[in-house]
Amino acid sequence: MGDDSRPHGFRFAVNVSAHLMRASAGVLLIAGLALLFAADVILPRVIPEFPAAGAWFGQLLGGAWLGVAALDWLSKGARLGGIYGRPIVLMNLILYFVSAIVLLKIALLPGASTVVGVSAIVFGAFAALFGWLMFRG
Repeated sequence: MGDDSRPHGFRFAVNVSAHLMRASAGVLLIAGLALLFAADVILPRVIPEFPAAGAWFGQLLGGAWLGVAALDWLSKGARLGGIYGRPIVLMNLILYFVSAIVLLKIALLPGASTVVGVSAIVFGAFAALFGWLMFRG
């Protein structure tokens, strides 16, 4: 708007990818911080019979999610999708798709936590959005 001489399609692509990257960074930041600092509290509530000595695993996952959150936040201004930013989009697509499939498998088990089901839906939505971003023209 105003004196911006870039084509409308460029501005739309940057806006969509910027909002998606901000949302992804926010989700991964919250989840990563929660696992980094409270894995010993969270994991036994979500995973029945999770050993207390395994909290380090949740902290490693939280650290990885924080790294991806930082990358997503720093990429929010870039044009992503199609051939642009393919490594970043593909990394997010794989992260969210694999996470959604694994969480869905666990959510369908009898007695599964509601948190797992909600997480599967959220991660599935992000997988679909990053898939769309990856393969759009």
